[in-house]
Amino acid sequence: MSTYRGEPTRLEIGASCTIREGVTMNIGTAKGGGVTRVGERGYFMNNAHVGHDCVVGDDVIFATSATLGGHCEIGDFVYIGGLSAVHQFTRIGPQVMVGGVCGVRGDVIPFGLVNGQYAALEGLNIIGMKRRKFTRERMATIRAFYQELFHGPGIFATRLASVQEMAGKDPAIAEILAFIGDGKRRPLCLPANERSRQ
Repeated sequence: MSTYRGEPTRLEIGASCTIREGVTMNIGTAKGGGVTRVGERGYFMNNAHVGHDCVVGDDVIFATSATLGGHCEIGDFVYIGGLSAVHQFTRIGPQVMVGGVCGVRGDVIPFGLVNGQYAALEGLNIIGMKRRKFTRERMATIRAFYQELFHGPGIFATRLASVQEMAGKDPAIAEILAFIGDGKRRPLCLPANERSRQ
Protein backbone atom coordinates (compact mmCIF):
# COMPACT_ATOMS: atom_id res chain seq x y z
CA MET A 1 0.00 0.00 0.00
CA SER A 2 2.23 2.78 -1.25
CA THR A 3 -0.25 5.51 -0.25
CA TYR A 4 -0.55 4.43 3.41
CA ARG A 5 1.35 6.68 5.81
CA GLY A 6 0.25 5.37 9.19
CA GLU A 7 -3.08 7.21 9.29
CA PRO A 8 -5.79 5.94 11.70
CA THR A 9 -7.61 3.86 9.10
CA ARG A 10 -9.28 0.51 9.74
CA LEU A 11 -10.53 -2.87 8.60
CA GLU A 12 -14.08 -3.94 9.49
CA ILE A 13 -14.99 -7.64 9.32
CA GLY A 14 -18.59 -8.75 9.77
CA ALA A 15 -19.87 -11.49 12.05
CA SER A 16 -19.50 -15.22 11.46
CA CYS A 17 -16.73 -15.07 8.85
CA THR A 18 -14.38 -18.02 8.43
CA ILE A 19 -10.82 -16.87 7.73
CA ARG A 20 -8.35 -19.65 7.05
CA GLU A 21 -4.55 -19.86 7.13
CA GLY A 22 -2.51 -17.16 5.44
CA VAL A 23 -5.42 -14.88 4.55
CA THR A 24 -4.50 -11.18 4.37
CA MET A 25 -6.82 -8.18 4.49
CA ASN A 26 -5.45 -4.65 4.22
CA ILE A 27 -6.77 -1.73 6.21
CA GLY A 28 -8.11 1.28 4.34
CA THR A 29 -6.13 4.31 3.28
CA ALA A 30 -6.89 7.96 3.91
CA LYS A 31 -6.97 8.57 0.17
CA GLY A 32 -9.44 5.71 -0.37
CA GLY A 33 -11.91 6.60 2.37
CA GLY A 34 -10.16 5.06 5.36
CA VAL A 35 -12.03 1.76 5.67
CA THR A 36 -11.85 -1.72 4.15
CA ARG A 37 -15.21 -3.45 4.80
CA VAL A 38 -15.87 -7.19 4.73
CA GLY A 39 -19.44 -8.37 5.24
CA GLU A 40 -20.90 -11.20 7.29
CA ARG A 41 -20.66 -14.97 6.86
CA GLY A 42 -17.83 -14.84 4.34
CA TYR A 43 -15.60 -17.86 3.81
CA PHE A 44 -12.00 -17.01 2.95
CA MET A 45 -9.86 -20.02 2.09
CA ASN A 46 -6.12 -20.17 2.63
CA ASN A 47 -4.00 -17.35 1.22
CA ALA A 48 -6.95 -15.30 -0.05
CA HIS A 49 -6.36 -11.54 -0.09
CA VAL A 50 -8.59 -8.47 0.25
CA GLY A 51 -6.83 -5.27 -0.85
CA HIS A 52 -7.09 -1.86 0.78
CA ASP A 53 -10.32 0.14 0.58
CA CYS A 54 -12.34 -2.79 -0.76
CA VAL A 55 -16.00 -3.30 0.07
CA VAL A 56 -16.94 -6.98 0.21
CA GLY A 57 -20.56 -8.11 0.65
CA ASP A 58 -22.15 -10.85 2.74
CA ASP A 59 -22.04 -14.61 2.16
CA VAL A 60 -19.07 -14.53 -0.20
CA ILE A 61 -16.64 -17.39 -0.84
CA PHE A 62 -13.02 -16.72 -1.77
CA ALA A 63 -11.29 -19.94 -2.79
CA THR A 64 -7.58 -20.57 -2.24
CA SER A 65 -5.44 -17.55 -3.21
CA ALA A 66 -8.38 -15.55 -4.59
CA THR A 67 -7.09 -11.97 -4.63
CA LEU A 68 -8.61 -8.49 -4.76
CA GLY A 69 -6.65 -5.39 -5.73
CA GLY A 70 -7.44 -2.16 -3.93
CA HIS A 71 -10.79 -0.35 -4.12
CA CYS A 72 -12.78 -3.33 -5.42
CA GLU A 73 -16.51 -3.64 -4.75
CA ILE A 74 -17.81 -7.19 -4.34
CA GLY A 75 -21.53 -7.93 -4.01
CA ASP A 76 -23.34 -10.47 -1.82
CA PHE A 77 -23.19 -14.21 -2.61
CA VAL A 78 -20.14 -13.88 -4.87
CA TYR A 79 -17.87 -16.88 -5.43
CA ILE A 80 -14.29 -16.22 -6.59
CA GLY A 81 -12.41 -19.31 -7.76
CA GLY A 82 -8.95 -20.38 -6.70
CA LEU A 83 -5.92 -18.41 -7.94
CA SER A 84 -8.15 -15.74 -9.48
CA ALA A 85 -7.19 -12.07 -9.26
CA VAL A 86 -9.45 -9.03 -9.52
CA HIS A 87 -7.93 -5.78 -10.80
CA GLN A 88 -8.11 -2.69 -8.61
CA PHE A 89 -11.29 -0.56 -8.85
CA THR A 90 -13.24 -3.46 -10.35
CA ARG A 91 -16.87 -4.06 -9.37
CA ILE A 92 -18.35 -7.54 -9.16
CA GLY A 93 -22.12 -7.57 -8.81
CA PRO A 94 -24.14 -9.78 -6.45
CA GLN A 95 -24.46 -13.52 -7.09
CA VAL A 96 -21.55 -13.69 -9.53
CA MET A 97 -19.39 -16.76 -10.01
CA VAL A 98 -15.76 -16.23 -11.07
CA GLY A 99 -14.01 -19.37 -12.32
CA GLY A 100 -10.57 -20.47 -11.19
CA VAL A 101 -7.32 -18.95 -12.48
CA CYS A 102 -9.08 -15.86 -13.90
CA GLY A 103 -7.74 -12.37 -14.31
CA VAL A 104 -10.78 -10.13 -13.87
CA ARG A 105 -10.12 -6.73 -15.48
CA GLY A 106 -13.67 -5.46 -16.03
CA ASP A 107 -16.86 -4.98 -14.04
CA VAL A 108 -18.98 -8.15 -13.86
CA ILE A 109 -22.76 -7.77 -14.06
CA PRO A 110 -24.93 -9.14 -11.23
CA PHE A 111 -25.75 -12.84 -11.71
CA GLY A 112 -22.90 -13.21 -14.21
CA LEU A 113 -20.62 -16.19 -14.76
CA VAL A 114 -17.08 -15.36 -15.89
CA ASN A 115 -14.22 -17.64 -16.81
CA GLY A 116 -10.94 -17.76 -18.70
CA GLN A 117 -7.37 -16.54 -18.26
CA TYR A 118 -8.58 -13.00 -19.04
CA ALA A 119 -12.07 -13.34 -17.67
CA ALA A 120 -14.91 -13.20 -20.19
CA LEU A 121 -18.62 -13.29 -19.53
CA GLU A 122 -19.84 -16.81 -20.29
CA GLY A 123 -23.46 -16.53 -19.20
CA LEU A 124 -25.60 -16.31 -16.10
CA ASN A 125 -24.92 -17.98 -12.76
CA ILE A 126 -27.92 -20.28 -13.10
CA ILE A 127 -26.93 -22.47 -10.15
CA GLY A 128 -26.68 -19.43 -7.90
CA MET A 129 -30.05 -18.14 -9.11
CA LYS A 130 -31.68 -21.49 -8.36
CA ARG A 131 -30.19 -21.39 -4.87
CA ARG A 132 -31.78 -17.97 -4.40
CA LYS A 133 -35.15 -19.55 -5.37
CA PHE A 134 -35.59 -17.90 -8.75
CA THR A 135 -38.57 -19.46 -10.52
CA ARG A 136 -38.32 -20.94 -14.01
CA GLU A 137 -40.40 -18.08 -15.33
CA ARG A 138 -38.06 -15.47 -13.85
CA MET A 139 -34.99 -17.22 -15.18
CA ALA A 140 -36.51 -17.47 -18.66
CA THR A 141 -37.22 -13.73 -18.63
CA ILE A 142 -33.70 -12.86 -17.46
CA ARG A 143 -32.12 -15.24 -19.98
CA ALA A 144 -34.06 -13.62 -22.83
CA PHE A 145 -32.83 -10.21 -21.68
CA TYR A 146 -29.26 -11.49 -21.41
CA GLN A 147 -29.33 -12.99 -24.91
CA GLU A 148 -30.68 -9.78 -26.43
CA LEU A 149 -28.15 -7.57 -24.64
CA PHE A 150 -25.01 -9.65 -25.08
CA HIS A 151 -25.67 -11.74 -28.19
CA GLY A 152 -28.13 -9.73 -30.27
CA PRO A 153 -27.32 -8.05 -33.58
CA GLY A 154 -25.49 -4.74 -33.84
CA ILE A 155 -23.08 -3.04 -31.47
CA PHE A 156 -23.35 -3.30 -27.70
CA ALA A 157 -24.21 0.37 -27.11
CA THR A 158 -27.22 0.12 -29.44
CA ARG A 159 -28.43 -3.08 -27.81
CA LEU A 160 -28.00 -1.56 -24.34
CA ALA A 161 -30.20 1.37 -25.31
CA SER A 162 -32.85 -0.95 -26.77
CA VAL A 163 -33.18 -3.16 -23.65
CA GLN A 164 -33.71 -0.31 -21.17
CA GLU A 165 -37.46 -0.79 -21.49
CA MET A 166 -37.07 -4.34 -20.12
CA ALA A 167 -36.12 -3.03 -16.65
CA GLY A 168 -39.73 -3.35 -15.51
CA LYS A 169 -39.98 -7.03 -16.43
CA ASP A 170 -37.91 -8.31 -13.47
CA PRO A 171 -35.99 -6.77 -10.53
CA ALA A 172 -32.85 -8.66 -11.59
CA ILE A 173 -32.94 -7.01 -15.02
CA ALA A 174 -33.33 -3.61 -13.40
CA GLU A 175 -30.39 -4.42 -11.14
CA ILE A 176 -28.16 -5.41 -14.06
CA LEU A 177 -29.03 -2.28 -16.03
CA ALA A 178 -28.44 -0.04 -13.00
CA PHE A 179 -25.08 -1.73 -12.41
CA ILE A 180 -24.01 -1.09 -16.00
CA GLY A 181 -25.17 2.51 -15.78
CA ASP A 182 -23.15 3.11 -12.59
CA GLY A 183 -19.85 2.00 -14.15
CA LYS A 184 -17.00 4.47 -13.88
CA ARG A 185 -13.41 3.22 -13.54
CA ARG A 186 -13.33 -0.14 -15.32
CA PRO A 187 -14.78 -1.39 -18.61
CA LEU A 188 -17.59 -3.93 -18.56
CA CYS A 189 -16.61 -7.60 -18.71
CA LEU A 190 -18.11 -8.85 -21.98
CA PRO A 191 -18.37 -12.21 -23.76
CA ALA A 192 -15.23 -13.13 -25.68
CA ASN A 193 -16.94 -12.78 -29.07
CA GLU A 194 -18.27 -9.33 -28.13
CA ARG A 195 -14.78 -7.96 -27.53
CA SER A 196 -13.88 -8.50 -31.18
CA ARG A 197 -17.03 -6.71 -32.37
CA GLN A 198 -16.34 -3.42 -30.53
